[in-house]
Amino acid sequence: MAVLVTDVGNGQIGFTTESVRGDDANEALADLLMGPGGAGGAAVLLPGLVAVVVRRGIDVMWMAQPPLQVSPGNGEVEITVAGATEAAQVTAFSAADTRAFLDQLRAEYGPK
Repeated sequence: MAVLVTDVGNGQIGFTTESVRGDDANEALADLLMGPGGAGGAAVLLPGLVAVVVRRGIDVMWMAQPPLQVSPGNGEVEITVAGATEAAQVTAFSAADTRAFLDQLRAEYGPK
């Protein structure tokens, strides 16, 4: 599953979860961006996109309320996952990395 992390204004962060497919985090992100019904076109172009967090497997608790904390870091945003065991199953992609990956996918496979 994937969680779109967005800045909704006034210092507030919003989370939107999506079910995705893939053998690894990169394939899951590609499915989010280019798959049928993928959110990539609109989501990646959102000026408020902060990151995309991919978690292996489906977890209804994550879908309802992802256990993520987002805080400003060293010129970037730090994302932490509640529960040490979860961190091994989670990959975070920055907004810049996500947009670059979408550009790479579009160059290889054409626009969505």
